[in-house]
Amino acid sequence: MTQLDPSLRDALKTVSTATLCTALFKRGLRNQFIQDVRPLNPAAGTMVGEAFTLRYIPAREDLNPITVFQNPNHPQRQAIEQCPPGAVLVIDSRKDARAASAGSILVTRLMQRGGAGIVTDGGFRDSPEIAQMPMPAYHQRPSAPTNLTLHQALEFNVPIGCGDVAVFPGDVIVGDAEGVVVIPREMAQDIADEAVEMTAFEDFVTEQVRGGRSIIGLYPPTTEEARQDFAAWRQAQRR
Repeated sequence: MTQLDPSLRDALKTVSTATLCTALFKRGLRNQFIQDVRPLNPAAGTMVGEAFTLRYIPAREDLNPITVFQNPNHPQRQAIEQCPPGAVLVIDSRKDARAASAGSILVTRLMQRGGAGIVTDGGFRDSPEIAQMPMPAYHQRPSAPTNLTLHQALEFNVPIGCGDVAVFPGDVIVGDAEGVVVIPREMAQDIADEAVEMTAFEDFVTEQVRGGRSIIGLYPPTTEEARQDFAAWRQAQRR
């Protein structure tokens, strides 16, 4: 997995998932926002990184006793140890939060290894401790029981589904206080460039609307006056 260019990572940290979804929609991608996940610590900052994935299937009791954790090659443990620095671990937990995808010790290890964040469409145990960590983490809701009760870790760094979104290894994952969006790697730069432009325009519009200006002709900018005002604003703001 190749690491993101630092300038691309920095650009994506300045835009919202809502804006990114609009840029993706313009290119025909309508289902890139992971459903029903929320940040444990909204103040942790924007999460940006390449996807490194882990997939669970329904647990089968004869194959998934608690002794499986004694195996050093257990997929869950190996996913934590092999997730590259700067990447986001994205977990397919079948949208089932009744059993935990991971707990605070594994999330701490991922953070110490340089992970950019972690996302599951299930839940985490030890969620109060995870919520105190500076690394972004997203889940559906708290899950106290171990994953062994319902989930069986099968494989990692393969295509998965997370919150009804297809996630391929290397996709670009962006998370903010609203949620998480998945950007196909090959279009990440174009999406970032457009989102930065959109953010500048929306900041201008917000300032104008707060000053009492009508949105008609401004948002979208259908008048020459609005376009000229935006150009002057950008020059003054150096954006």
